[in-house]
Amino acid sequence: MPGYNALPLELLAEEFAKLPGIGIKSAQRLAYSIISRPQEEVEAFANALLAAKRDIHYCPCCQNLTDLELCPICADNERDKTTVCVVEGPKDVSALERTGEYNGVYHVLHGLISPIDGITPDKLRIRELLARLNRGDIREVIMATNPTVEGDATAMYLAQLLEPLGVKVTRLAFGLPVGGTLEYADEVTLFKALENRTAM
Repeated sequence: MPGYNALPLELLAEEFAKLPGIGIKSAQRLAYSIISRPQEEVEAFANALLAAKRDIHYCPCCQNLTDLELCPICADNERDKTTVCVVEGPKDVSALERTGEYNGVYHVLHGLISPIDGITPDKLRIRELLARLNRGDIREVIMATNPTVEGDATAMYLAQLLEPLGVKVTRLAFGLPVGGTLEYADEVTLFKALENRTAM
């Protein structure tokens, strides 16, 4: 049965539907929205997509996303470089930074250990974390992975891996809901979780 929409519109909707959290109806709404915009707005949108893909890379120190040589947090000499907060992804850095209470630096794993999904430790940015720790200036590593099965498994794996290095390893205290994600937690909850972190 032939489609009712123009082929380019259907292809655009299919591309939007590949994004996380976008169902086919939302994808179609986005596609119609793009078509209804002036040409210069659509070009600006397309250019922003291309520029983001071209210019953004991993910070060589913390593995967060940046368009600079070092991300602004790693480049900030006022930050406490002896404390590293380990998070799953860049969105978690943003969530913790919104609290305004953490002055250390971060390490972004870009995922969590999940054998069922084929995500093994070698697919995460663990080697880079170990390289940072081997420099000898880090005194505490805060495990700030989400309170999920995968988050807990990743935190425990890293804690065991770091134990021989003699660095203090702590875990966020959970005023955070089990099964929740850092990205959606409010600032007060995140501040309390940071404040009440415990040794592992």
